[in-house]
Amino acid sequence: MQKQLLSILFLVFTTLVSAQIKGNITDQNNEPLPFVNILIENTYKGTTSNDDGYYELNISTPKAYTIVFSYLGYKTVKQEVNITKFPYQLDMSLVEESVSLNEVVVDSENDPANDIMRQAIVNREANLAKIESFRADFYSRGLLKIVDAPEKIMGQDVGDLGGALDSTRSGIIYLSETISKIQFLNPDKLKEKITASKVSGDSNGFSFNSALDVDYNFYKNTISLGNEIISPIANNAFGYYKYKLEGMFYDDRGNLINKIKVIPKRKNDPVFSGFIYIIEDQWDIYAVELDISGPQAKIPMVDIISLQQSFSYSETNDIWAVISQSMDLKYALFGIEGEGRFTAVYSNYEFNAGLTRKDFTREIVSYEKEANKKDSLFWNAIRPVPLTSEERTDYIKKDSIQTLRESKPYLDSIDAVRNKFKIGNVFGYTYQNSHKDYRLGFNIPILSTVQFNTVQGYTVNANVFYSKNYDDYNRYFRVNGDIQYGFSDDRLRAQGSLTYKFNSISNSFLMLSGGISAEQFSPFKPIKPIINSVSTLFFEDNYIKLYDKSFVALNYSEELFNGFRLYAGMSYERRKALFNTTDQTFFNEENDAYTSNNPLNETAFGIAPFQTHNIIKGNIDARINFGQEYLSYPDAKYNVSNDDYPTLYLGYETGFGATNNDYNFGQIKASFTQSFNIKDKGRLVYNLKGGTFYNAENIAFMDYQHFNGNLTHVSTEGNYTNVFNNLDYYSASTNDTYFEGHIEHDFNGFLLGKLPLLNKLNFNLVLGAHVLAKPDFKPYQEYSIGLDNIGWGKWKFLRVDYLRSYQNGFQSDAVVFGLKFF
Repeated sequence: MQKQLLSILFLVFTTLVSAQIKGNITDQNNEPLPFVNILIENTYKGTTSNDDGYYELNISTPKAYTIVFSYLGYKTVKQEVNITKFPYQLDMSLVEESVSLNEVVVDSENDPANDIMRQAIVNREANLAKIESFRADFYSRGLLKIVDAPEKIMGQDVGDLGGALDSTRSGIIYLSETISKIQFLNPDKLKEKITASKVSGDSNGFSFNSALDVDYNFYKNTISLGNEIISPIANNAFGYYKYKLEGMFYDDRGNLINKIKVIPKRKNDPVFSGFIYIIEDQWDIYAVELDISGPQAKIPMVDIISLQQSFSYSETNDIWAVISQSMDLKYALFGIEGEGRFTAVYSNYEFNAGLTRKDFTREIVSYEKEANKKDSLFWNAIRPVPLTSEERTDYIKKDSIQTLRESKPYLDSIDAVRNKFKIGNVFGYTYQNSHKDYRLGFNIPILSTVQFNTVQGYTVNANVFYSKNYDDYNRYFRVNGDIQYGFSDDRLRAQGSLTYKFNSISNSFLMLSGGISAEQFSPFKPIKPIINSVSTLFFEDNYIKLYDKSFVALNYSEELFNGFRLYAGMSYERRKALFNTTDQTFFNEENDAYTSNNPLNETAFGIAPFQTHNIIKGNIDARINFGQEYLSYPDAKYNVSNDDYPTLYLGYETGFGATNNDYNFGQIKASFTQSFNIKDKGRLVYNLKGGTFYNAENIAFMDYQHFNGNLTHVSTEGNYTNVFNNLDYYSASTNDTYFEGHIEHDFNGFLLGKLPLLNKLNFNLVLGAHVLAKPDFKPYQEYSIGLDNIGWGKWKFLRVDYLRSYQNGFQSDAVVFGLKFF
């Protein structure tokens, strides 16, 4: 208690010392006003009031200033002050702005807002181009809190979430701040250097907040906010919005500001609702107050997101620029209700400073080495938006809790409780030593514990594990072992792996693995065991085909340089044929029976598809992410996907030293894939693959190139750009030259959202096309049309597709059910 009191007194003292101009901002009723912009006139040096209406404006030179207070819906106030010493107290009360239509005639069929918005759209590109480049200081704060949380979720104790929840089941679960320098080059280059980062309760943590994540530019046609959201001034905005002139007022510069109500034409379109403020004659954005629902943004757990931006004018550059932004959200999931706010403040703009593309690299965010080690004195001196009392309390509380919970006595006491074996641990138990950061145990996964196939019969599965972390997960050592027993073939099989991660910069891994397993002939494992169990026992369709593999393998992977990752592996394998050992089924159809386990001939019972043999296999593969951008931490690198460029995979695989010389082979292969948004028209994904074998005329069947088929009519894939949903699993397998291509477009509500009644369901239309070609083989084709995002409430887990396949004419059709919760 004494330590906490000293911490509070220290924080209060440092706050008073560092504050320069400070005060409280209220309305006419003496209620605090949050998110008020406070600027020194004719500059971009300023701050924003916090949720308590309190502000601090850090300036260092005593002299005369004109301080500008501006807040949407209230009259802007300019206050001249002559400061001789610091700190200087300046409280302010703001009066509501009178927003009226005056003598404007509003025609119900042609609201004046339509002409105003047309002008804003016509001038959108010109206003966007005004900012060729800029440098600026950036501050962000992120806060997520739980308003109400249950004691248990699905029978599991929720706990207090590391001390975040109090006795009322509420509290802050995430609080962080970021100070950075940013630079921008039109149209889309943004680079950020983070100089300070602070996370409540984690003295070694780095904030997730960055300028890149909150770069919401309404002068662009779409804004990336979960989904691609149509801007109210996009070129095609009139196809999505209706507008209403709510009123007009004059700002402190005499500009006429039009307050326009933004109304979605359709409920589930990716659009905003709320207000946008447009400056008459200039047609710039003055401010935005816009909301969007979670379903519209394709963020199911979020109920509503509220985005507010305020702009300020630069006379020197004739530019209106964002000076503050807040994003509020409300969310609910599994009975947990919460809310959050992400605040951003831009200051000290330097416009059109001659930046070129040479000033930008693929590194888009970087952290100074000691960015997360700044003390309270630093933060109190530089933080542009003061902490609220709730936030100050959270920092003190979490810092105290962290000190306690990182101590060895506390960790040992917690482990002693957690490590006690209970009846409920029969399906999984973990022993951990938190101080030394290791854990070991076993797991018997309920969904996959008992499975069935015609080779092994019923199987039971278990996993054992050990893990040891070093350097905050930048290095680790993992041991994993899988055990499986088949009751029909009376065989125990086990395999395991040792994995070591060397660092988090090149993310290099070394893995040694080995054991005995019943493997699918296709290394892609196209049939999930749980789906095969159902199709076998209920429908007598034993699609899965297995062989016995005893092996030892060594694999290594590393990113050699940005965008280029290398994979290399070597294995020694003994492969042996397996046969059906059971004909058990739940429903025995009179004219139906299990097929053999021979993928080459379904009637070849007891005939092996290959000879038992040993072989050495080697592979070297490369993944090239063109245009890959990344975030640089002091001891880690995180890659960011770039929709503008594809990913190329190149590979070489060989088998040699086989006990049957015919089984030696070589294969060269490549694939080309990309996923990107087409403005507001949805998302396109394509995947092109090809390869060729040599010296492979009589190789073992498991070394063929196999193509992912699907005859169960059930899929657990997110998209279908790596599967033929109406093709047999092995009928098209080849040891020759081959090509396969997949393309799929998810319209993401673009078409169905415009159809009456259907638009209320919020389904997505998905079109797909797939082709497979090889020598002496008529090209196989599939075409599909489907509905995605099917479900109830927040649970959109189902997709349904109808497809037709062709090979030298129409072949067949099918309906595929996609389950997205596996």
